[in-house]
Amino acid sequence: MNLRRDIFQAIADPTRRAILLLLTTQTMTAGSIAINFNTARPTVSKHLQILTECELLGYEKNGREIYYHLNPSKIKELADFIEPFRKLWDDRFNKLENLMKNYKSK
Repeated sequence: MNLRRDIFQAIADPTRRAILLLLTTQTMTAGSIAINFNTARPTVSKHLQILTECELLGYEKNGREIYYHLNPSKIKELADFIEPFRKLWDDRFNKLENLMKNYKSK
């Protein structure tokens, strides 16, 4: 599928990142997501649309309500991209920690 938006552009916005965090533990409707933000509901709906277009969110209709949830496979794509950077910084901090331990002992 050819996505209209890039997932990294989608997560560049702090509101969209906050929405992703809200949905880590439960599915939520647009209204229940919107009450967590000091912004107009249409603005939250636009954020949900962008996250859905990027496939970071999925949704299911249940009657009149639409419940949004994280798409684990897309979240894993983000995590897989970030993992080498996390490992790089872990290695650097471990080297710094060892250097500081040796520095104190001298």
